[in-house]
Amino acid sequence: MVVMEEVLAEVRRRPAVGGIRLVGVDGPSGSGKSTFARRLAAVAGAPVIEADDFLSWGDFSGWWTRFDQEVLGPLLSGRDARYRVRDWQRDEFGSSLRPECKVVRWAPLTILDGVTTTRRAISDRLAYRVWVDAPRRQRLMRGLARDGEDHRDRWLRWQDEEDRFFGDDATRSRADLVIDTTDPAG
Repeated sequence: MVVMEEVLAEVRRRPAVGGIRLVGVDGPSGSGKSTFARRLAAVAGAPVIEADDFLSWGDFSGWWTRFDQEVLGPLLSGRDARYRVRDWQRDEFGSSLRPECKVVRWAPLTILDGVTTTRRAISDRLAYRVWVDAPRRQRLMRGLARDGEDHRDRWLRWQDEEDRFFGDDATRSRADLVIDTTDPAG
């Protein structure tokens, strides 16, 4: 069982980069990253920036440049992050953005929640890296419970893309903490 206060204490012992401690919560979709990120944020009183505000079903990796420019660059320079959020309600399968801008105020500790947020390209700028995982079948079932059976083919393609990315990037090997969310019931 992960004790959030212990994780937070370890994060705070790590050096800040550009005055900020960024914590990446990564792992494959359906593993429980967002649940962990929200719990840690509640204990830390820290903001969470979600990769889901950037990515789309049809764009596994192209969103990263915008994330780097609109989130990482400003935060590491001591400024607020300002970005437009993916419009999942009106354009679930496209890549359009909502017209309004979301602002995440700079904070000395900020959590990045989402697939590939601890990738090699940012790893040296993170104070702490969390990898959350569960068996592929369980992750698929969690995703289908949330998104519906009609998303099965999308989920299977997405899982294949994750496997390729994480294998090539060796993302898990850089984790400071690995959390297994396997449901023993199946």
